[in-house]
Amino acid sequence: MALLEYGYPRKALTSQLTWTGAWVAVTLVGAVLSPDKSGHGTHQELGLPPCPSVLFFDRPCPGCGLTTSWTSFIHGHFAEAFRAHPLGPPMYILFTLSALASLYGYLRGARIDTTSRGFNRATAIAVTAFLAFGAVRMAITPHFGTPAEHFMANFAR
Repeated sequence: MALLEYGYPRKALTSQLTWTGAWVAVTLVGAVLSPDKSGHGTHQELGLPPCPSVLFFDRPCPGCGLTTSWTSFIHGHFAEAFRAHPLGPPMYILFTLSALASLYGYLRGARIDTTSRGFNRATAIAVTAFLAFGAVRMAITPHFGTPAEHFMANFAR
């Protein structure tokens, strides 16, 4: 089965345009943010709280460092991006490729087929690998929090 199915009206493809818009928004936000030197916590520049996993367990969750990784990658700091989260740069590249494919499909009247067995299998493998990596990372990375996060954790108790 083909990845692109042609002959769709653009109105039926707005989700693909929305996906491309989400990529543009994430990329613009990443360009404006400054990567946190600790390797995680960049999301706090957006007014979001520290990761509960870091506050309660002093260990990273599977997603800890992704915002920092993507922001570093967008700024061209590739080594720092991989240090913040080793899966961050490949995930951002896949996000970029899928956003560009979505835009191409929208402009050409083609729907990206996300219902195929192969697509679903690849998605399941990617999610499983991400969660397994996160579980291992959480198990082997104690003392992950920054001094400010330690202070917040102790203050909340």
